[in-house]
Amino acid sequence: RRPRSLGVCQGEAESITFHRIPKRTMDLLLEGCDYAFLDSVYSTLNVPTFAQRDFIPRQIISLFLITLVGGMLVYFIFGTFAYVFLYDKSQFQDKRFLKDQVKLEIQYALGSMPLMTLLTVPWFLGEVRGHSRLYRNVEDYGKLYLILSVFSFLGFTDMGIYWIHRYLHHPILYSKIHKPHHKWIIPTPYASHAFHPLDGYLQSLPYHIYAFLFPLNSVLYICLFVFVNIWTVSIHDGTYVVKNPLVNSAAHHSVHHRDFFFNYGQFFTIWDRIGGSYRKPSQDIYDMVILKKEPEVKATGKANGFHRPEDSKKAA
Repeated sequence: RRPRSLGVCQGEAESITFHRIPKRTMDLLLEGCDYAFLDSVYSTLNVPTFAQRDFIPRQIISLFLITLVGGMLVYFIFGTFAYVFLYDKSQFQDKRFLKDQVKLEIQYALGSMPLMTLLTVPWFLGEVRGHSRLYRNVEDYGKLYLILSVFSFLGFTDMGIYWIHRYLHHPILYSKIHKPHHKWIIPTPYASHAFHPLDGYLQSLPYHIYAFLFPLNSVLYICLFVFVNIWTVSIHDGTYVVKNPLVNSAAHHSVHHRDFFFNYGQFFTIWDRIGGSYRKPSQDIYDMVILKKEPEVKATGKANGFHRPEDSKKAA
């Protein structure tokens, strides 16, 4: 593709050339957006440095906008699909379901996403500038490694999220960071991203750390990043149909929202079993029986040294 140019400062003959970023890491989305519309947007600024695609301030702004808009699209598209077509609306009758809860979940998520995105941008910037172990060509490591890296990614991030999530239930961290997400005792798909910004960022760290430790195809990385966001929606969608004991399904995660200190895992139940925090969903949950009364939970105060609110009202 020929470099684009534009006039600067009211008809000067001088032109600005848009420099391409070398093909390295996770610049696929950024490069595509540059070609599609960002070059044109930055051209209106008439600032020569912003014509350079590898100009760090430009990359930071671009990555922030791409991540924020992309995250919101995934949230609303898949959250709305799950809410409209999958979510059991009879759960509205549960007395723990808050007044205007869906509206509150969306408001909280939208309020948190900009700061979560801002905290995430340095990781993406490092990837774009070639400091991670992302690669483009499948031939570099082969197709077998490509397939195995999917399982490696899921296993590594599940382990990391388990421990981060579990320690977010420590008394020092719970009330300040993680408690807002437990306001939704009977969550809807829109609660999937309704986190305190620091909470959401901390639980996303394993996804970024993996790409700096292990070789990972950049196209696969983008697909996995979309997948984990869809998965986050799915474990809040109230469809209790997956009964595989090794999969952290919506049923397992509903136990976490109701009982607080069980089932911290993201994709699997392995680390909950190892860490002694596994609780099997009851048959009532699978049958989608709405509990009219507060479920009885043995008053242990703290389980395994981690925080448990005294009752559901306090958590809300």
